[in-house]
Amino acid sequence: MAHTQEIRIYKITEVLGVSRSGYYRHFISKSKDRDAGDYELIKYFFEERRGRIGIRQIKMLLERRLSLKMNHKKIARIKRKYGLETKIRKKNKYRFFAKKHHEHRTFKNKLARRFKVKRPDKVYSTDITQMTYGKGLKVYLAAFKDLCTKEVVAYSVSQRADISLATTALSEALNRRQGSKRKLMVHSDQGFHFTHFIFRKMLKDHKIKQSMSRKGNCLDNAPIESFFGHLKDHIDLSSCRTIEEVKEIVTREIDYYNNHRPQMGLKKMPPVEYRRHLQS
Repeated sequence: MAHTQEIRIYKITEVLGVSRSGYYRHFISKSKDRDAGDYELIKYFFEERRGRIGIRQIKMLLERRLSLKMNHKKIARIKRKYGLETKIRKKNKYRFFAKKHHEHRTFKNKLARRFKVKRPDKVYSTDITQMTYGKGLKVYLAAFKDLCTKEVVAYSVSQRADISLATTALSEALNRRQGSKRKLMVHSDQGFHFTHFIFRKMLKDHKIKQSMSRKGNCLDNAPIESFFGHLKDHIDLSSCRTIEEVKEIVTREIDYYNNHRPQMGLKKMPPVEYRRHLQS
């Protein structure tokens, strides 16, 4: 027992960088607290990790670096006694809320391939496609297409296929509808972006119906797939070196598609002109 205590004192003085006499003078003679030495060891590792360390980590560090075994209950008691409260990450409120409300959810195919819509801003078809630029770099495009006018009403280009790719395009589509009381339906596939809680909530907050293609059936969302096919046929991104150059080319082509490219199904008018025709 005495030998074990000698080893412990040796480890303490080694870690703290003090002499044995200094240890007795400062931590023993001035304090009758039997936990003083062990507290200094625990405190050393605690402060070394800026207070972001728990009981198990302290225990393992004591064993690994000092070959010193200390019961985890003792470490917990000393931490409580001296107020060594571990700094931990706070719970992510959004993450908890999202899980509680089913972060991903699918919807029925309410559109059911009824692609012929008579009035603008009644049904938007949306999806995300991947393209390459430069030397095989990936870029992603999210777009919303009005099934009545065939107009691409909103889009977003990004190097990351995260949820913000879809929500950025959706925000643009919603902004252009400000003041409109016409009921809208948004149709998509069952991809991660469109089943995500954030995307669904944005639609719900604006009282927009949500419809989804059947799983693995791309024909259920043919209008937006047709646009993506057209876009890829008419642009060449191989010379692009930056995402800004990609955005410039995509923007230019979508502007041409909306404002200058006539379509047989639109009385040989471009989408924007056809919209004006319907509203006149």
